Amino acid sequence: MLVEFSVGNWRSVKETQTLSLVMSKGDELAEANGFIPSAPATTGLLRSAAIYGANAAGKSNLLRAMSTMKRMVTDSAKEQRGDSVPVVPFKLDNATEGAPSEFEAIFVADGVRYQYGFSTTAERIHEEWLFAYPNGRAQQWLGRTWNAENEDYDWEKCKPLTGQKQLWQSSTRQNALFLSTAVQLNSKQLQPVYDWFKKTLRTATSAGWSPAFTASLCKDAEQRVKVLEFLKAADLDIQDIVVESEKFSVKHLPDEMPDELKSSLLAKMPNNEVFDIKTVHLSPQGRLVSFAFEDESDGTQKFFAFAGPWLDALSNGYVLVIDELHDNLHPKMVQFLVQLFHNNETNSKNAQLIFTTHETSILSQEVFRRDQIWFCEKDDGQSTRLFPLTDFSPRKGRENLEANYLAGRYGALPYLRGLKENGTEAKDGNR
Repeated sequence: MLVEFSVGNWRSVKETQTLSLVMSKGDELAEANGFIPSAPATTGLLRSAAIYGANAAGKSNLLRAMSTMKRMVTDSAKEQRGDSVPVVPFKLDNATEGAPSEFEAIFVADGVRYQYGFSTTAERIHEEWLFAYPNGRAQQWLGRTWNAENEDYDWEKCKPLTGQKQLWQSSTRQNALFLSTAVQLNSKQLQPVYDWFKKTLRTATSAGWSPAFTASLCKDAEQRVKVLEFLKAADLDIQDIVVESEKFSVKHLPDEMPDELKSSLLAKMPNNEVFDIKTVHLSPQGRLVSFAFEDESDGTQKFFAFAGPWLDALSNGYVLVIDELHDNLHPKMVQFLVQLFHNNETNSKNAQLIFTTHETSILSQEVFRRDQIWFCEKDDGQSTRLFPLTDFSPRKGRENLEANYLAGRYGALPYLRGLKENGTEAKDGNR
């Protein structure tokens, strides 16, 4: 369960921006859209957060920051010495171009609230910290700061963290996280923190997911039924799914691909499968007809690809992060996907959904609480700014959020100018 995520000096983000899923005092939709986590000293949390804003405002960069933090936690200990850390600072200011990027997440794992973060340049980790709240009070489990004079790290003495701390510290490279290294060297105490990033936090780009995961679920008869129910609930006229698979091999690669590259790809994906997916429709005459998956519409293909991750997240209480949820989907489809998270029956494990979108038809107090809506825009210095709808104190149950947003009341809209005709700007430019 995610409580809060912060990022600073990262791509278009200059000053630290924070996305919070803490529920405010308002009681609207509290039972469906919020929940109380089973962790000491943790308040109510929200089941979703929607981020609106113009193109190039930095929405994708905020979600990409979550993906980068996840990758750093899960992979940094596996990288080689001298490899660059995958961060890009804010480049439009001399003061930030060479400064560290900073990431922090506050979350609940196995009934304990954690606050974990780090700052890093492409060359090395500069700081890393971890606080745990097993009894509601803060315990520092990790503190690490780069000392430029000594060209080494200063380590906090954190008694609550037990195990072979000296070994873990000496084994942690400058371009790797202590958390990743310690877990790789069998720290059981830090395993839940690592597992939250590896297993619970699920991220996707604007392209969403490939259909492979959903197809893999369909190989199991019980799971196939759940996928079909998911598709039928969204009014997709698919009667059945037929999936065949085979192990990924050299025959699935282009003939013109160099042999060295083929070998490299096969070595990286030794257990991957290739799926042949067919959808089955019912003709007006009552005949079942199979179609190649590629013959389905882009929206149907995308919705099918979403089915597996959606069902998996709802079944296990994962945090699902998706960019541009509206892409290739009807507004009613988008609302259907969101409302599955706002339902105690379909979301009994308190999974959370964080997404960016341009779909304003769901920007409604009938779908969201006021504290679930966020906006993103760039300031005069081209830096991304994230701010909540609650900053504008919208009236509970009375304010038309969609109309007010499109009218510019909340900002986060593109500034449209008319095209120039013969050197003169057209008069129908608007904001």
